[in-house]
Amino acid sequence: MSDQDTPPPMDDDNPQGGTPPGGDIPPAQEPGVPPSDVPPSGATPATAVALGQGKLSETDEKTMSMLAHILGGVTFILGPLIIWLIKKDESPFVDDQGKEATNFQITILIGLVASFILGVVTVGCATVILSPLIWVVSLIFAILGGLEANKGVAYRYPFALRLIS
Repeated sequence: MSDQDTPPPMDDDNPQGGTPPGGDIPPAQEPGVPPSDVPPSGATPATAVALGQGKLSETDEKTMSMLAHILGGVTFILGPLIIWLIKKDESPFVDDQGKEATNFQITILIGLVASFILGVVTVGCATVILSPLIWVVSLIFAILGGLEANKGVAYRYPFALRLIS
């Protein structure tokens, strides 16, 4: 007799064998060990902030979040900061995306200041090369963030100092 021909084990509570009537029962968790699909305490996944949880309509939330990202590419820190400060109490999604865009633009500003300091040391050569490069990177990531926010997805920049939390 092969393994395929072997009947399922008999259970006292379920005389027919197989799956118990209550359905699949998950294995017991060890105490003190968090489940693998739940993030550790203190960590919030990017999808924790959803649309429709505030006073604004979903369309307005998407629009304001998109503007926070796109204006960051054009006005650096000023655009996302203003949108975040005005709309943060009206929508958790706009609050999250406004902080994300503002933090990224602070990171970009730090990069620009570093390129200017480096330019003083190298008599302007580093500033001439790095400043336009930093601006282009800022614009590209701001557009990507705006597109994702317009879809209703909480966007996270690949590198940003999270100074505003």
